[in-house]
Amino acid sequence: MKKPVIGIVPLVDDERESLWMLPGYMDGIKAAGGLPLMLPLTSEGDDIIQILDICDGILFTGGHDVSPDIYGMIDEVGNVVSCKARDDMELKLLNTAMEKKIPLLGICRGIQFINAALGGTLYQDIPTQHPTGTEHHQSAPYDEPVHSVNIKRDSPLHELLKKDTLQVNSYHHQAVRELAQGLDVMAVSEDGLVEAVRIEGQRFAWALQWHPEFSYKTDDDSMKIFSAFVSECKL
Repeated sequence: MKKPVIGIVPLVDDERESLWMLPGYMDGIKAAGGLPLMLPLTSEGDDIIQILDICDGILFTGGHDVSPDIYGMIDEVGNVVSCKARDDMELKLLNTAMEKKIPLLGICRGIQFINAALGGTLYQDIPTQHPTGTEHHQSAPYDEPVHSVNIKRDSPLHELLKKDTLQVNSYHHQAVRELAQGLDVMAVSEDGLVEAVRIEGQRFAWALQWHPEFSYKTDDDSMKIFSAFVSECKL
């Protein structure tokens, strides 16, 4: 039986003018039974359609800040570093994948982008706009949990993990602010930030603020999330 092909949005290195990938995204998908494929950086409509003809699922990775242009605002904090090529690509990729009901998983920037693209807004800088004692930008090792999230009991995430609370790693300075219509919250951090959502009406369209690509080797719950995603891509 063929493995499901999972297209992974590339990371962009501005200084080196290159595309790259954290091995945890690729290896986590492989460990869950999928065949990972790093995508080209393109927003050409025909390219996006062909990508989605090839791929059984799409993983929206971390990386650059989401441009405030996406959610109709300006840089309010002076430290937003975005990548227009990624924003343009992911807008077309997300919209077309949703039309085709292709399974999606967003991680870190992924949850932020999905929320912004669907009409929500973001905290552009947590320390400035949502001061908190909770650690959201940890230092290495990145597989270590640094705060807890509360999982909503009626959510698919709770059904999968069978837990009310979860200890997670965290490495971000932006976060969901106003929730987009069409998103259901599945988990919230101890200081009130949205940590996991799903898109209503999709086969599988989850997004997380934490980083299973760093923790899947040591954390069973992270592996369960990758496995649930890949299993849905097999259908």
